[in-house]
Amino acid sequence: MGGGVSALRVCADHRGGINWLSLSPDGQRLLTGSEDGTARLWSTADGQCCALFQGHESYVTFCQLESEAAFTCSADHTVRKWDVLTGQCLAVYRGHTSIVNRILVADRQLFSSSYDRTARCWSVDKEQMSREFRGHRNCVLPLAYSAPRDLHSALCERDEDMAGGLLVTGSTDGTAKVWQVASGCCHRTLRGHTGAVLCLALDTPGHTAFTGSTDATVRAWDILSGEQLRVFREHQGSVICLELVNQQVYSGSADRTVKCWLADTGECVRTFKAHRRSVSALKYHAGTLFTGSGDACARAFDTQSGVLQRVFRGHAFIINCIQVHEQVLYTASHDGSLRLWDVRGLRKPGPRRPVPERGRSQRFNNRVGCAAAAAHGPAPT
Repeated sequence: MGGGVSALRVCADHRGGINWLSLSPDGQRLLTGSEDGTARLWSTADGQCCALFQGHESYVTFCQLESEAAFTCSADHTVRKWDVLTGQCLAVYRGHTSIVNRILVADRQLFSSSYDRTARCWSVDKEQMSREFRGHRNCVLPLAYSAPRDLHSALCERDEDMAGGLLVTGSTDGTAKVWQVASGCCHRTLRGHTGAVLCLALDTPGHTAFTGSTDATVRAWDILSGEQLRVFREHQGSVICLELVNQQVYSGSADRTVKCWLADTGECVRTFKAHRRSVSALKYHAGTLFTGSGDACARAFDTQSGVLQRVFRGHAFIINCIQVHEQVLYTASHDGSLRLWDVRGLRKPGPRRPVPERGRSQRFNNRVGCAAAAAHGPAPT
């Protein structure tokens, strides 16, 4: 079993729990969104706070950091765009009538999901909504986007309605939906789950969506035909977070485990144990699986052997989000702190055939912010 280590740095400037943590495309900065209604920008080099974004009238549920701007969404029903150099609010996107759960920036478009049962599309450069996706019967949670260039090989020239790409949404109504961005029409409804869809991962080249649910299953879908391809059934509790890398699906659950599945067959090839509460966040990095849990600890596992290599103790409450850059692990917690941990010395993975890793935020969206509350309590036995 791995031993505990001390944090390199503790950043406790927020006055409320941190709900999400986003890493910039170049890995040089981090963005945190908090229950205190603010977002903060941090340097990955030294952990210093570079900018404070103030303006939301309620807590920040989610955030995304791009090269030149930061985006946040809030329980105040709005999405905001910020200048990362000055901290100035550049735009306020108004239209949702309830809490905005998630945002996703891709192809100069801003997508948002809300408790108002809709998802929406906005132009990044304007404060006007361009599309509303209406059809879910309850709260819309995770989002994923497949760009036109990723769909080109599977589409015919007459498929003009898909020229704007496809948006995939998951909902507490138990379904996921595939939307044509250009028209706003529902292309397919993915039915099969018997519980809320909490997380979503999209294999863009394969046109396959993976959904995790409170029904304890992960399901694979063809987003073009709507066909359910596979059901992954071995979890004993809600599936809270997903990550897809190297054609393997990692799923974190309220049953206190992470499972690794072969994406193309659905075979469970490994189970990662040792968590004392629900697994609330996970991140694959260079042969190591990092997890965050409701037990306030982060852990590092060797992905090939499943061996627990290290435990990171210090947080007081659930870890809501984790990121890894170079040799540093970043953990954000409901205790309001961002912690930096040295991950040097973890055993390197053995040689294997190289496979491109697909981990960009617009393709894969892990745990939903509002699912964290469920992870505070003890997991099912």
